[in-house]
Amino acid sequence: MTAAPHLLALDQGTTSTRAILFDTAGTPLRTAQRELRQIYPADGWVEHDPEEIWQASVAVLREAAAGECPAAIGITNQRETTLLWDRESGTCLHNAIVWQDRRTAKDCAQLRAAGAEPLVARQSGLMIDPYFSATKLAWLLDRLPGARERHDLAFGTVDSFLAWRLTGGRVHATDATNAARTGLFNIHEGAWSADLLALFRVPESVLPEVRGNADGFGMTDILGAPVPIAGMIGDQQAATLGQACLEIGTVKSTYGTGCFLLAHTGEQPVASRHRLLTTIALTLGGRTTYALEGAVFVAGAAVQWLRDGLGIITEAAETEMLARETVESSVVMVPAFVGLGAPWWDSEARGALFGLTRDTGPAALARAALEAAAHQTADLLDAAAADGVRPALLRIDGAMSANDWFVQRLANIAGLAVERPAVTETTAWGAAVLAGLGVGIFPDPGAAARHAARRFEPSGDPAPARARWADAVARTLSRPTQI
Repeated sequence: MTAAPHLLALDQGTTSTRAILFDTAGTPLRTAQRELRQIYPADGWVEHDPEEIWQASVAVLREAAAGECPAAIGITNQRETTLLWDRESGTCLHNAIVWQDRRTAKDCAQLRAAGAEPLVARQSGLMIDPYFSATKLAWLLDRLPGARERHDLAFGTVDSFLAWRLTGGRVHATDATNAARTGLFNIHEGAWSADLLALFRVPESVLPEVRGNADGFGMTDILGAPVPIAGMIGDQQAATLGQACLEIGTVKSTYGTGCFLLAHTGEQPVASRHRLLTTIALTLGGRTTYALEGAVFVAGAAVQWLRDGLGIITEAAETEMLARETVESSVVMVPAFVGLGAPWWDSEARGALFGLTRDTGPAALARAALEAAAHQTADLLDAAAADGVRPALLRIDGAMSANDWFVQRLANIAGLAVERPAVTETTAWGAAVLAGLGVGIFPDPGAAARHAARRFEPSGDPAPARARWADAVARTLSRPTQI
């Protein structure tokens, strides 16, 4: 193999694992992808097979590299998903517990009732919710026989697990953005919190080392020659970097399985008063920047449900044609299949459809699924505005952003101009940028290319649709919630 100034990104997501080889201008050269099986052991439980994640990761990296030796590899991943493995063998003791999993809802309720939430919010920037890794890890340590007595176990989110495997067990590390999503990390001090470890009953011995996003995560030889794993970042922060949201007030929203909106707030963390999260955006060269984040658990997953659950479409792209078939619809879908995330944080809520009539058909359901993602985004933008962040533009990416009807409807409902890049693989590109930073190809993140974009301007009055949505959410919540 001959060296080439190309960067290889591994994007390990919730429903698939992809690898993309980029040139330094951000052009995708080769892409490989494998779907990831979803495992549902019980109501509200979601798991992945760690060996499937590993095997798919190796396969797509080799396929995208196609015999070429890239300058570096960057890893981006589904965040919060929790794994626990044996340090000696590298074997996981249990399936990965996915970020969508709600099995620890009662544990979280008990912690909130005990008054623990102010401590968690103050140090981690998060809420007490099954979404985050802390209660998942405690659940594993409590349920697996003898786990709490062992001193040879390693915890990690998917990034850390992959780094361990890719380096042959030589590196047990994570990056600051993934650490910030565990509920165990003090985002102000940049270190694991003794207070939070005690609260969630997690021994420090299982934790990975926390590094900056481009500080290096070892070498791997799975491509046949040693290649540095030069960058690592959680998927939503990767998209923020890939969209060049590096200035205070810039905002992006990514539409994959869920929807995640990040508003850059600079070097000072902003504590939300309206149920958004405070999180780390990036740590480079010892400098940390922060963001406000709104997390929606189901966006593209609602379209997947139309395909796999109802069978009314065979592929996601069909929803655009169906949505265009109806000028207006009274059908509202609240896709709380695994509860509602920000700004509601109701783990007991479940999905619902409102406004059904005898002539309701596939077109109305497809439209409702797409509109649900737009309404949830507007809810997040409203909360961010109440916290003082009022963007003039929303940058979007992810699979759903390829749907022109959805993007225009998003602009209309949010009442905000929406910008979609010509190359929508911004999550993978963000990981590639970090890899380039780590090996000196880019001098700083601003030097990396940003793709040309198409702008969608808002039109019409969103008030009637927003009122129907608000009424539907109020009927879906398991408890009254004030935003």
